[in-house]
Parts: sequence; structure tokens; C-alpha cells
Amino acid sequence: MLKFYCAPWSRASTVFWLLEELAQPYEIEIVDIRAPGGVPESYREIQPNKKVPAIEHDGTIVTERAAICIYLADTFPEAGLAPPIGDGRRAAYLTRLVYCDSVFDPAVAARAQGWQYVSNNFSFGLFDDMVTNLEKLLSRQPYAVGESFTAADTQLAGGINFTMNILKVLPALAVFKDYVARATDRPAYRRYAAKEAELAQHVTPPPFAGRG
Repeated sequence: MLKFYCAPWSRASTVFWLLEELAQPYEIEIVDIRAPGGVPESYREIQPNKKVPAIEHDGTIVTERAAICIYLADTFPEAGLAPPIGDGRRAAYLTRLVYCDSVFDPAVAARAQGWQYVSNNFSFGLFDDMVTNLEKLLSRQPYAVGESFTAADTQLAGGINFTMNILKVLPALAVFKDYVARATDRPAYRRYAAKEAELAQHVTPPPFAGRG
């Protein structure tokens, strides 16, 4: 059995989308990360920092989005969302997945908080360098790993969509808009979005709820 620990409109959202792409049965466990009393201490047994997402698959717990995506796409290869080991695209695939967690996400968070710093002070480098890198990448190919959609696109397109259209931190470049439109024009994305909207009615709303 596959259990998904999540909170609507959080960093778990992109894994939620991936689960719909896999077309495998899964159970949802809502973790209300915004509840006034906080997340119960018991959840540390699943995720040590009481964050989402996390998954539990047949007794195996996996945390951190990149690790979850790699695990799931490799566990269910019939979905065709990951280049297999030995495929020349595998290195780019792993690079994009880890980049979303180790560079994109912290660089966006730093910009949203108004941090001023030099590149060498933090492992993720500068926000502007990240934007330039992604602009170049998505200008020369339609998806994160080339010509075809992979699990890396759930993370990259999901991250760009949220930080550009909801948080309004990432610049609304035409190449980003086109990529998001292309990547999200999928039945699995529409299923995920409908399910997340339904779940959101049952938890503490995020601070950006209702914003355009």
C-alpha cells in the first residue's frame, strides 16, 4: 500500500501531481501544517522536521521531494516517467529533480524573504543565476529532460507555476508561461488539481489563499 502524507497547496503539491501521473492506488493522510497548534509530535516518526511531503510504501518511508520522485518513478516504471539506469537521459533527469530541491526552491525562498547575500555564502547560489539557467534550459527544449515529459516536470513545472503565478516571485517570462501551459495540459494534472482543491476545504488555509 502507498500512503501519501501531504498538505494542500504546499511543497507536497508536486508529488501529489506525480502520484496522479503514476495511476497507482494511494491513500492520502492530511497533515495540517498550518493548524494553530502545529503538527502533532507523533508525525516526527514519519518526517523528522514535521514537513510534507512524505510517503510510506509497503512499510518503507521516503521523505524529501527529489528522493520521493526518484523512488516512485523507478518503483512504477510502467508509467514511463523516468529514464532507466543506462539511458543517456538519466543524468539530466536526476540533475533536474535535485535542482528543484537544492537550488530552485531555496533561491526562491530567499528572494521571497528579501535576503541579500553573495553567491558563495549559500550552496544554492543566486536567484538571478537560477532564473537565467532555467530560461536557457527551457528555451532549447520543451521539457526538463528534453523532448518528453518525465517526473522531473511535475517538480519543475509545478514549482515554476506556483512561484510565478501564486507567490509572484519568479518573473513571468514567456518561456516559463509556455512551459507551464505545456506541462500542465495533462489529464493527471487536472485530476490532481481537483483533488487538492477538495482537500483544501478541510484544513487551515495558507496565507496566500484567495490571492490572484
